[in-house]
Amino acid sequence: MSEKNHSESSSNNHSDCCFKPFISSNPITSFNPVPRFPTIDKTAFISQFSSVIGDVTIKNNVYVAPNVSIRADEGTPFYIGSNTNLQDGVILHGLLNRKISVGPKSFSIFIGNQVSIAHRALVHGPCFIGDKVFVGFNAIVYNAIVGKGSFISYNAVVTNGVRIPPNRFVPPGANIDTQAKADALSPVPEDSREFAMEVQRVNQEFPASYHVLLGKNRCSCGLAYH
Repeated sequence: MSEKNHSESSSNNHSDCCFKPFISSNPITSFNPVPRFPTIDKTAFISQFSSVIGDVTIKNNVYVAPNVSIRADEGTPFYIGSNTNLQDGVILHGLLNRKISVGPKSFSIFIGNQVSIAHRALVHGPCFIGDKVFVGFNAIVYNAIVGKGSFISYNAVVTNGVRIPPNRFVPPGANIDTQAKADALSPVPEDSREFAMEVQRVNQEFPASYHVLLGKNRCSCGLAYH
């Protein structure tokens, strides 16, 4: 078989194989009887093996890495602001009928602009995360409001209805479960602020770059075929 014929045969074998995440409406249930589909800006990028379910708004230049679960099938809706990145293994879910008010609207999860949520972090609604927040590896943010520019370190937990003031640093492994603990937090150190800015810089390049890279025919495993 010639190289050309082999290429055509291989392409035909993969004609039904697409690079696609799982994007769907929420299932119809007694508590969410209306199916609502995600609204995803065309400049955002949703990676393979990730899922976006239900009433989720994803704004421009958002990067969703592989194996992310954004599941608005119980608590709903979710909002993810511009230039935010959700790294590998991040989970977003929310409790039924528990919401945060943001202006005239209410959300199960509201994530602002230029937020970085690092690998395997859990953000569980009701939850508000302000602009330019960094949420570290394996961190948990649940039933909390996190002010603009704050830095939540790896393995930390922020919960129990606390409000983290803007530009505060949550140390590695800390358990911030009272307002007194939240109010006692120190400002973000300069090295952590610089780290968060660099993570933002890197991840803001990914959506456009991956759209170019994967504009060609690719299988669902993300590997190129000819």
